[in-house]
This record gives sequence, C-alpha cells and structure tokens, in this order.
Amino acid sequence: MPINPRNINPNDLNRNQAIGVAFPLLSDGEFTQTYLMKDQVKANIINVLLTERGERVNQPTFGVGLKSLLFEQHVNVGGLQPEIERQLEIYVPDIELYDVKGDFDSNNHTLKVTLIYSVIGSGELDAIEVNVDADNTKYISFDYKKSVGGY
Repeated sequence: MPINPRNINPNDLNRNQAIGVAFPLLSDGEFTQTYLMKDQVKANIINVLLTERGERVNQPTFGVGLKSLLFEQHVNVGGLQPEIERQLEIYVPDIELYDVKGDFDSNNHTLKVTLIYSVIGSGELDAIEVNVDADNTKYISFDYKKSVGGY
C-alpha cells in the first residue's frame, strides 16, 4: 500500500511526445520542448511573468510585464504580488501558489521574483526564481532558476 500516492498527469506517460515549448526558446537552432507537465507549467509561469500587457494578440490583459518595471523610480513590490497571483490564477490554473516574493534594486535596475507552488494533482512542491535586469540600460535580459530553495 503506497504511503504517499500521487497522481501522474496523462501527458507525462509518453516521454516521446512533446507537450509544449520551454525557455530558452531556441537551443542549437531548434525550439526547446517540454515533455513533462511540471516543466510546461514552469514555462507557462515564465511566459506570464515576462509578457507585457497588450503584447499578446486578442488577450490584452495577459501578462505581468516585469520588464516594464525596471526603470521605475520606485516599484511597489507589495502591489506586484496580488497582480502576479491574479494573473497566475487566470492563466496558469494548474498550480496552487504558496508564496510570492519580490525584491527590487533601483540602483542596479534589477527585479527578482521567487514563486513557491505545487502542480495540482501531483502535489510536488517546486519553486522558480526569475531575475530581470538591464544590461548597460540598453537591453533587458532575464534568467531563471527552475528550482530554488531546496524544492
């Protein structure tokens, strides 16, 4: 008898069939693909966080737009948390969000957002950290850690 049974998403059973597209989008000239539901959920979260409002066709309210906050004098990180929660509730309903942490460094124009969540059904706790910064105030770049904080 299993002690901690967990559900397996049917999409995870066939490892030869890609579910979606991952970040970074291109690797060696080809799209990076996801084969597990938990990886696709992470890609969806990154997509919601980095997409600017109005950028997505026919979905004008989609996206948090973290990049647009870099050159603000003061970013209300506390006000950012409810917006992230609202966007993820609408556009990534596959997760249960436990914590959202944000940190903004106005001197270096760096914004760091950390999310702790679990994929509904599997119950696995995971975290993602997205860092958005400005390189030479000309280009906006980002990087992310797929799992942080020991999850």
